[in-house]
Amino acid sequence: MNMTKRKNEARRERQQHKIDEGSVAEHYPGVEKIEISMVYHQKNLSKSLNRVVNFTPASYAFFNIDCLSNNCVEGGFDLSHVITSMISNQSKTSKGDLSCEGNHNSACDSVINYEVTIKYS
Repeated sequence: MNMTKRKNEARRERQQHKIDEGSVAEHYPGVEKIEISMVYHQKNLSKSLNRVVNFTPASYAFFNIDCLSNNCVEGGFDLSHVITSMISNQSKTSKGDLSCEGNHNSACDSVINYEVTIKYS
């Protein structure tokens, strides 16, 4: 299967996973907002990229952020464990680093430095 077909198939699967997860409100009724601020680094790029992703109660409870590398298929940064742990402990902020989980192309050397902020009702 060529790269474009694999990427399209991976995109369709991710969309279905999002739908299957349900909403933030369904899983975490006391959460008003989740904000993920990150600095994206790719080994072959000299510049970093800042990104912010927001989740509201109506958002899907799917916390896997896409990798921005063109060579990456089925990769991403899974913040599910960070967010679920924060909510169970009623934590408001958490910081850390994650490497891309892409396993189909060893050329994906992407990393994020993240800060998650959660606002509770």
